[in-house]
Amino acid sequence: MWKLKLSEGNDPWLKSVNNHVGRQFWEFDPHLGTPEERAQVENYRNEFTKNRFLTKHSSDLLMRFQFSRENPCEMKLPMAKVRSEEEITKEVVDSTLRRSLRFYSTLQAEDGFWPGDYGGPMFLLPGLVICLYVTGALNTILHNQHRQEMCRYLYNHQNVDGGWGLHIEGSSTMFCTVLSYVTLRLLGEEMDGGDGSMEKARKWVLDHGGATHIPSWGKMWLSVLGVYEWSGNNPLLPELWLLPYLFPAHPGRLWCQCRMVYLPMSFLYGKKFVCSTTSLVLSIRREIYTIPYHQIDWDQTRNLCAKDDLYYPHPLLQDIVWACIHKAVEPLLTRWPFSKLRQRALDSVMQRVHYEDETTQYVCLGPVNKVLNMLCCWVEDPNSEAYKCHLARIKDYLWVAEDGMKMQGYNGSQLWDVSFAVQAILATSFADEFAPMLKKAHNFMKNTQVRTNSSDDFNDWYRHISKGAWPFSTPDNGWPVSDCTAEGLKARILLSRLPPDMVGEAIPADGFYDAVNVILSLQNNNGGFASYELTRSYAWLEMLNPAETFGNIMIDYQYVECTSAVIQGLKSFKKSYPGHRKKEIEACMEKAIDFIERTQQPDGSWYGSWGVCFTYGTWFGIKGLVAGGRTYQNSNSIRIACEFLLSKQLVSGGWGESYLSSQDKVYTNLGGGKSHLVNTGWAMLALIEAGQAERDPSPLHRAAKLLINSAMETGEFPQQEIMGVFNMNCMISYSAYRNIFPIWALGEYRNRVLLQ
Repeated sequence: MWKLKLSEGNDPWLKSVNNHVGRQFWEFDPHLGTPEERAQVENYRNEFTKNRFLTKHSSDLLMRFQFSRENPCEMKLPMAKVRSEEEITKEVVDSTLRRSLRFYSTLQAEDGFWPGDYGGPMFLLPGLVICLYVTGALNTILHNQHRQEMCRYLYNHQNVDGGWGLHIEGSSTMFCTVLSYVTLRLLGEEMDGGDGSMEKARKWVLDHGGATHIPSWGKMWLSVLGVYEWSGNNPLLPELWLLPYLFPAHPGRLWCQCRMVYLPMSFLYGKKFVCSTTSLVLSIRREIYTIPYHQIDWDQTRNLCAKDDLYYPHPLLQDIVWACIHKAVEPLLTRWPFSKLRQRALDSVMQRVHYEDETTQYVCLGPVNKVLNMLCCWVEDPNSEAYKCHLARIKDYLWVAEDGMKMQGYNGSQLWDVSFAVQAILATSFADEFAPMLKKAHNFMKNTQVRTNSSDDFNDWYRHISKGAWPFSTPDNGWPVSDCTAEGLKARILLSRLPPDMVGEAIPADGFYDAVNVILSLQNNNGGFASYELTRSYAWLEMLNPAETFGNIMIDYQYVECTSAVIQGLKSFKKSYPGHRKKEIEACMEKAIDFIERTQQPDGSWYGSWGVCFTYGTWFGIKGLVAGGRTYQNSNSIRIACEFLLSKQLVSGGWGESYLSSQDKVYTNLGGGKSHLVNTGWAMLALIEAGQAERDPSPLHRAAKLLINSAMETGEFPQQEIMGVFNMNCMISYSAYRNIFPIWALGEYRNRVLLQ
C-alpha cells in the first residue's frame, strides 16, 4: 500500500531551510495494510474508474483512509438537516460547524498544515516521464508501483473520444493526447494496450492531423525525445539572456513562471539536444504521424497547431519574427565565430539554472521548470551533484489518490491553505474548542515565513526581495508571492490577538515588519499587485507569447485577488501596529482601492484569474473595497457587485460556476443548474461582507441551507468540480477548498447573520 509521509527528509541529497516542515510525499510499502485494508483501497480505485466520465475529480480517499486509521474521528455530534430556511437555528449551524471542524482536524498534519492534491493539469506528468526516460533513470526512480499508478491516472482521465484534455475536466487537445500517449508507451504500455484505449488515443491524434499539430511546448518535449525534429520548432534563443536589461523583451522582464520555463528550454534548443535513439523511439515515430517520419517537411510544421489547442493564436507579427530568426539568425549562431556567442549564452543560462536550483533546494518554482532544469543538469553532466539533488526532489511533486499517481502543479499549496483555514476557523468563534488546530497552524506559519533574500545579489538574477514573505507552499520553494504574504500576514495578525497559551507565541514585530516591507515593495504604479514580482514590462509583449495553449503569460499582470489580499492584510497590520510606516501604508491602500474600482467589469463582477471565476474575483473585489473603508451605502462598485452575485444565485440557493467562465471570460453555470459549495461559500462571504444581512438576509438563508444539507456523514463536505485556474485556460485542484469555504461561510453566517 501507499503511505503518505509528512515533513520528512532522509535522503543524503536533500537540502532544506526548515528541516522539511511542510513536505508531503508518497512511498510504497509492500508490507503495509491488512487484506481488508488493501481490498478497501482497491474498491476506491474501482469506483473511481467506474464513474470516471461522470466524476473527473478524485476525493483524496487514500489519504483520508490512512488518516482514519492513524487519527480516527469519533463523531458523536448529531447530523443536522433542514427542510426550510425557517428551520435554520444557531444550534443547527453550530452542530454542522463542530462536526466539520472535528473532521477537518483529523486531516491536519502534526506540523500544522493540511496535505492534499494539487493536481489537475495533464501536461505535467509527461514531461517528468520523458525526462527520466531520456536520462536513463525511468526504472530506477519510478518503480513498478509508480508506473502502474501513473498508467492508472492517465487511463482514468482519458476522454470518451480517446483524447486527453489540458486538465482533468477539459475537452481533448493534441498537446495532452500526444504527450499522454507517448508517456504510456514509455511506461511500458503496448500499442494495443489499455483494452483499446491506446488505439483510441492514436486514432484521435491521426484523425486530428497527427503530432505535427502539437503546440510549441509539446514540440519541444518530442524533440528532446527524438520523435520530432528541432527544425520544426520556432527559435528559443539562449542569446536573449545576454541582451541589456533595458531591452523591453529581455527575459528578466518576463513573468517568473514564463521566464523560468523558457530559460531551460532555451538551453535545450541551443544545444539541439536529442536523446539516444531506441527501438521504442523509432516505433513512436511511426505511430503518431499521418505520413512517414522521413517525409515530413519540418519547416512547415513550426506554426502548426490543432484548432482544439489554439487558445492564443500567434499574431502575424510573431510568425514573421520567428521566421526571420529561424532562417537568418539561428544558422549564423551555429557557425564560427558566432558559435562562440552561442556557447557564452549557454553558459550564462546554466548559471541561472543552477541559481534557481540552489535557492529553491532543487524544488524549483514549479513542476515544468523543475523537470527541465533537471534535464539540463543531466545534459551538462550526467554524474553531477545537481542532477542527484534533483532526483531526490521528484517525489515532492507526485501525489497518489484513488485515480492514480499524478504530478502536482507545485510542491503543494500548504501555506495558502493554512492561511485560509485559520481565517475560516476563527470566523466560527470556536477558536477555544479547536485551539490545538490553530496552535499547530500557527507554528507552521512561523516555520514557513521566508527568512532571507534568495541571495545578496538577487537583483543580478532578476529576483525580487523575499525576506519576510510567505511562499505559496514551503520555504524550500521560497519564491515570495504577494497574496500569500498578505493572507499569511492577516492570519498571523489574527492569531497574535489570541492568548499565547492557546495558539502559541506570536512572532516578533520584526517578522511582521519584514512582511509589510515585501508587500509595499510589490505595488505597481497603477496601484495593483501582480503575483510574484513587480510588472516589469509592457502588455504588448503578449504579441510574442509563443505558447498557443495559455493566455497572459508574458508579464506578471496585476490581479484583483492579489490587490484585495494586500488591502486586507495591511488593514489588519495597521490595526495592531498603527505607527509603523503609516503614511506609506495608507497611500498604498488608497491606490490599491482605486485599482480595484477601475478593473471592475461593467456587470459588477471581477474576473478571477486564480479561481473559478467571477464569483471568486467578486469575493476578493468586495472584500478589498470593504477593507479599504467602502460600504454598500457609499460605493456604487459594491452595490453593482452585490447585484451581480444575487443575479447568479440558483434555485437551490447556491452558486455553481463552470471552469468555462475562466476560459471564455463569460459567466457560465455548471451543467444542469448544479450548485458548487465552494462558489457558494465565496458568494456568501462577499455578500455578508457587503452587509446583505441588513438589507435582505433571505439569499443568505437559502445558501446556508444548501451548505448545511450538503455536509456528509463524516462531517466534511463533498469534492465537486475543479475550482482553481491559471493563465485563463488551465484548471488546477485546490482540494482543501471543499472544507475551508463552507466552514468559513457558515461561520460568518452564524455570527453576522443568524445572531444579528
